[in-house]
Amino acid sequence: MRQLWALLVLIALSSASVAAPVRIKDMADFDGVRGNDLVGYGLVVGLDGTGDSFRNAPFTEEMLAGLLERLGINVTDDALRSKNVAAVVVTAVLPPFARSGSRIDVGVSTIGDAKSLLGGTLVMTPLKAADGNIYAVAQGSLISGGAVVAGEAARVVEGVPTAGAIPAGARVEREVAFDFSQLQNIRIALRNTDFTTATRIEDVINRDFNRRIAEARDSGTVIVEFRKLGNVSPARVLGRIENLTIEPEDRAKVVIDHKAGTIVVGEHVRISRVAVSQGNLTLRVSEAPLVSQPNPFADGETVTVPRSFAELEEEPGIGFAELADETSLSDLIAGLNALGVPPRDMIDILKSIHAAGALHAELIIE
Repeated sequence: MRQLWALLVLIALSSASVAAPVRIKDMADFDGVRGNDLVGYGLVVGLDGTGDSFRNAPFTEEMLAGLLERLGINVTDDALRSKNVAAVVVTAVLPPFARSGSRIDVGVSTIGDAKSLLGGTLVMTPLKAADGNIYAVAQGSLISGGAVVAGEAARVVEGVPTAGAIPAGARVEREVAFDFSQLQNIRIALRNTDFTTATRIEDVINRDFNRRIAEARDSGTVIVEFRKLGNVSPARVLGRIENLTIEPEDRAKVVIDHKAGTIVVGEHVRISRVAVSQGNLTLRVSEAPLVSQPNPFADGETVTVPRSFAELEEEPGIGFAELADETSLSDLIAGLNALGVPPRDMIDILKSIHAAGALHAELIIE
């Protein structure tokens, strides 16, 4: 584990030593060029006895009955006892500028007590946006990444068989009304807000067009005025802008994921002069009560005598290690590795250094 941690640190240091230019399209979004979330409620059929039980999922029975009635088949509740049907929620994202007839991917997840969607087929399902209008219709065979093996006394589940996807499983039926060619200006929204990065984007755009058409309004927004270029196509201008490159700046950050034991330290993290020591103390307490009983036919009563055992175990500690003033990322990692600190303990050390006011970075704990 320690060798893996050292390898990850080495890769991070080697990649952070040279700041590579990044395209504007990879660090920012253009106002209006966005997708729209779609959602629908439908049925998956053709399951091998792994569908919903109508007793626990009555909405599945109602949907199946409604579907059959629309197809001209009248059924009674007693006739619907199939285990090959499951109620599902279907989700998708309508890409920007998607045209009628184009296809998009969809995701499918069960909402009842179905055990698996393997081998199922999604029946025609309308997909609606937040405005309540239908923008696409999904249908097709599912691809599920899970597997289920069951016997009389055991059951093994691998992956998530109750969720799946249909590549190109929905057809766009309605377009979003948006005429991009009529825009007079557009906002470039930075994904990681920073004043330095915003001004660098402004400078590189103005320098490339040899005129002042871009202006940084704040740390996350750059305005581009198309009308200053005359009668031009906004699509061609953005196609030119999005491929311009700059070296982005970012705040110093330390991101800690407690659940996975992952630590990500940014390039600009600095630490003031501080001394660090680390050790583990384990206290174990066990109870073994003793029962005292009187002799047969004797005048007495049974008494329970408490008996406790306490054990204090302290691992061999490591002495104080001093980190000099304005320690860099490489010095910090080298110092912690010199202490022989595993990643889990590094999390506690970094939190303590931050609490002491010596960690000059934003500490993000997830």
